[in-house]
Amino acid sequence: MDPLALVMLSNLLHLHNHLDPTTTATSLFSSPATSATHPLSPSATSSAAPLLFFTIASVLSYATCLRRSSSPSSPSSSSSPSPPSSATATATATTLSAFRALSTGHVWAMELLDHLKTHIIHTDLSLPPDYALSMVLSRLSHGFSTKTLAHRYSLDPYLVSKITNMVTRLLATKLYPEFVKIPVAHSLLQIIHAFRDLTALPNICGAIDGAPVKLNGSNAKDLAAFRCRQGFPAVLLQVVADHRKIFWDVCVRAPGGTDDATHFRDSLLYNKLISAEILKDSVVSVRGHHVRPYIVGDWCYPLMSFLLTPFSSNGTGTPAQNYFDAALMRGRSVATQAIGLLKGRWRILQNLNVGLNHAPQTIVACCVLHNFCQIAGEPELDPSTLFKEPKETGAPAQVLENEKSFYYFGESLRQAIADDLQERQQQRTR
Repeated sequence: MDPLALVMLSNLLHLHNHLDPTTTATSLFSSPATSATHPLSPSATSSAAPLLFFTIASVLSYATCLRRSSSPSSPSSSSSPSPPSSATATATATTLSAFRALSTGHVWAMELLDHLKTHIIHTDLSLPPDYALSMVLSRLSHGFSTKTLAHRYSLDPYLVSKITNMVTRLLATKLYPEFVKIPVAHSLLQIIHAFRDLTALPNICGAIDGAPVKLNGSNAKDLAAFRCRQGFPAVLLQVVADHRKIFWDVCVRAPGGTDDATHFRDSLLYNKLISAEILKDSVVSVRGHHVRPYIVGDWCYPLMSFLLTPFSSNGTGTPAQNYFDAALMRGRSVATQAIGLLKGRWRILQNLNVGLNHAPQTIVACCVLHNFCQIAGEPELDPSTLFKEPKETGAPAQVLENEKSFYYFGESLRQAIADDLQERQQQRTR
């Protein structure tokens, strides 16, 4: 950065501390009362000094970067600089306005910057962290192509691609462990109780679902192997969501044509569940059966003791089984709604216009951002604007030889829970 700009930033910092020594620029968005409970809780501040400092510092850092990139190459031209063109002035006003709207309209964006800033600073970037992050968020939320965003921000397309890859990689690696977590202890109990209120079924701790993420068809020949059942090239996303539509597991490992059961079996989640490495606490008893926390899915997933699926897809079971299926599908719908919200909020996932090698990290990054928004209390989209997935098709999953013991145990658990549910329903109607 220009030495003069550093001096100016230092003076601004001293001025800010003089005006309000009890706060920092980033603490503008979290008060002591709320930050103690959650780092993403939005709040107000009694002083305008942090906001003043942050706004001026952001504009100054961008102006310095712009000055460096547009400085004349010859001494003669530097002695008599020409005034900026109207196109440059318009581009500058547009980009600053875009960041200002982002920073004031979404409090979580400032918290996200706080989490990523240290990592971004250590990368080789020619843009300030706040400006780079706002550009990437704009691309992910609107689905802009590299060329469109480069024109809008007056940047080189290669730089836009580089910054997008860098920020999504940081989100998918550095922030993933913090915001995508398998529930344990108190958080596990909260999820179980919430699903019980929603479905009347015991010990549900998540809903699993898969969805194809459409790839941009510009390289159709290279993407032929990724064609999904709906006819377009895609990669398969698998998520497990809780009652708040927050993902606690994300997997992107398979081409779009892979069936849900195969994708599930190839995931780390499957290995952890089958080895009882996770979800082994909070065991309850139902009609003499020990029921550990389990997830629910549709008939495209294999029935297991830790993954319960419907008895049938068309309501042809017994009354007890039909009661169970209806309740299970209410729980399973949480994952469907979460994916619809994910694709509606981060529209790049509706037509993923990044290189195939960067597709998985971009999808995972959007899932991390989805959780960030849900935890921060970002208003959800109107149900009518949620992305609608094609209707689920496919045959019920077949049981593998090494899964038969889990299948038979799951079958008996499912029937016991269905009978118990019917009995409780009959008691209520008496």
